[in-house]
Amino acid sequence: MFYGAVVWDPWLIVAQIVCLQCLYYLTLGLFLSLLVGTRVSRLSLVYFFDFAAVTMATVTGWSVIAAFVLTAVAGAGYMLYLIERAKKCLDFSATLFIIHLFICIIYGGWPSSITWWVVNGTGLAVTSLLGV
Repeated sequence: MFYGAVVWDPWLIVAQIVCLQCLYYLTLGLFLSLLVGTRVSRLSLVYFFDFAAVTMATVTGWSVIAAFVLTAVAGAGYMLYLIERAKKCLDFSATLFIIHLFICIIYGGWPSSITWWVVNGTGLAVTSLLGV
């Protein structure tokens, strides 16, 4: 299909969002198991969705931060194959991180840590800029 032809397919967009979100969490799980799983006795959803786990005060917190940043880099690679349009990278990146914000709010409340906001803002920037 030529990119000049404007075809709005909402099912394709929803499928791309779901695939990108699933790949994001699968990759985050892989990096968390490699970086954090060796440091803690039990890996749980706290490291995925609780803002308190993203901290610079402990080595485990730094490992969580590294996992989120590496996942953002991988997310840019996923967008290269899933989205295939540079114009849509910011849209899909923002959607990815907004959905993540909503899940974090449901799981642990409003993120009140500045570190969480910086890490996720950096992840959004890295994903959208490298995806382009």
